Amino acid sequence: MKFDRIEMRIVPLQLRERFEISSGGRQERLIFVVTIHDGDQVGWGECVVGEDPGYSYETTETAWHILKDFLVPRVIGGEFTDPGEVAVRMEWVRGHPMAQAAIEMAAWDLHSRQQGLTLATAIGGRTRPVDVGVSIGLQPDTDTLLAKVGAYLDEGYKRIKMKIKPGRDLEMLTHVRDAYPDARILADANSAYSLDDLPLLQKMDALDLMMIEQPFAWNDFADHRRLQAAIDTPVCLDESICSLSDARMALEMKACEVINIKPGRVGGMGSAIAIHDLCLDAGIPVWCGGMLESGIGRAFNVALATLPGFTLPGDISGSKRYWDRDLVTPEWVIQDGTLAPHEGVGIGVTPDLERIHDEAIRVHVVEA
Repeated sequence: MKFDRIEMRIVPLQLRERFEISSGGRQERLIFVVTIHDGDQVGWGECVVGEDPGYSYETTETAWHILKDFLVPRVIGGEFTDPGEVAVRMEWVRGHPMAQAAIEMAAWDLHSRQQGLTLATAIGGRTRPVDVGVSIGLQPDTDTLLAKVGAYLDEGYKRIKMKIKPGRDLEMLTHVRDAYPDARILADANSAYSLDDLPLLQKMDALDLMMIEQPFAWNDFADHRRLQAAIDTPVCLDESICSLSDARMALEMKACEVINIKPGRVGGMGSAIAIHDLCLDAGIPVWCGGMLESGIGRAFNVALATLPGFTLPGDISGSKRYWDRDLVTPEWVIQDGTLAPHEGVGIGVTPDLERIHDEAIRVHVVEA
């Protein structure tokens, strides 16, 4: 692979409904796409940063700066045998895994296309359907939440994740469990709680949740360890895991029993695969989370979830869950509670180039 042209674009998309978590919510999403050109061949990636630092210190603005001023200049014109070499070239930048992942993942798409392989095959997975769940943001009232849960179960989703925050947690979850006693449900706190909330979190054991995701601060492994020792419900770490070393620390400290792997959060596919392999060897289940990606980013999540350690349904919903019209064709469609990688080479979907170019509100192009 030779990177002779790299393009960055930001395209605004409206979510079908406002998506709210414990730190806030939004309805407009800025989709940040990166393309790498090697002659006539193109690899696509998506930077999954949020517009504000409520989930991560990385934002649309920081990622644009890091990519434009440091990462793209480091790799443009370079020749690489595989995406791993691309990742090594960017290692000198401390942190900013989401920015690095945008290039690394585009390199995986380009590499897969040049090898004539699907992305799933290129990373060591296989073209098989993967079980998917859905993530439901905080709702205005319990009746609305119950209706949404029921509708998604009727659509075939195999697991329901509900966002929680103080004051909207135990009672709400109890209503859902009473209404759907056999449903696989979990709660996602997005770091909204502390060890002072231990008595409340212990009460959730009675609800038979699959897990409680990221209850404490993203950098607090010690208190997550104390919590996991004090409750029966498995603790799942999300924001805490930004690298292989983070995952290794979490497992060694027994800070969790499940890990949510998002390739765009951990620096790309190579890092995600390494975390998967670590957890598989340790007998720790993993699942693939989502970051409100377009169909471009979703392609990487689906491919990753074909690896054998992904035994739990992931947040890899169909395109219509979030968008009236996705940025790719064909769109991602749920069938019997699963999504399958498309059969085409690379990410297997075709980005709507005309729309991306026409609707982009920011563009940066560099040639070797």
